[in-house]
Amino acid sequence: MTVLETKNLGIDFGGLHAVSELNLKIEQGMLYGLIGPNGAGKTTVFNILTGVYKPTFGTFYLNGENLTGLSPIEINKKGIARTFQNIRLFGNMTVEQNVMVALHNEFNCNLFESIFRLPRHFKVEKQMHKKATELLEVFGLSKEKDVLACNLPYGKQRKLEIARALATNPKLLLLDEPAAGMNPNETAELMDNIRFIRDNFNMTILLIEHDMKLVSGICDELTVLNFGTLLASGKTTEVLNNPEVITAYLGE
Repeated sequence: MTVLETKNLGIDFGGLHAVSELNLKIEQGMLYGLIGPNGAGKTTVFNILTGVYKPTFGTFYLNGENLTGLSPIEINKKGIARTFQNIRLFGNMTVEQNVMVALHNEFNCNLFESIFRLPRHFKVEKQMHKKATELLEVFGLSKEKDVLACNLPYGKQRKLEIARALATNPKLLLLDEPAAGMNPNETAELMDNIRFIRDNFNMTILLIEHDMKLVSGICDELTVLNFGTLLASGKTTEVLNNPEVITAYLGE
């Protein structure tokens, strides 16, 4: 089943064609990579898919439903979640609270129940604690659940951001350079985490990454952008050995 499909998707900023006629088709359970040199338009694509930018032309679909033009909140509720190049955690909230705040898609109380602390309020709160703990255990963060997010080491902050995105119960998870700033050991652990998420959460994942070892190690297929246009697309090994792709990264 096709989870994400884009049709001639693009956006202009004034006279600049930031992304032009992008056609993607990502099937259920795939680990799909979107790569390219700096400034190729990769994060712009993520911003379109999450409603931050409205496309100038083209459409995109999640499980066959047209989400083009919806707001970020609406798109998240439909089933697309993301992480960012620059970590955006709630630094003065605990690790557990960062995850719990993202559980609104799955658990909720009405205002009356919360204000008057009715039994359902406590039942939902207990369920949220349990779910948050389960997600934190996946990333080895359960022991730090009461630590402020700003006090976590960088690598664990990256993991927490992914855990928080998963808490929204997405159908498609977008990871924007998840290995940025990580050392080789942290990157290897992250690769295992991403595979675990795909296999155990029945998740489809689209990621942007510059670490070619990570890309070649986990991605089933790749699309390469260069100056906002499609340069190559297909199986990972074939794409990474494409002379045009090598030239785009390394120059003539």
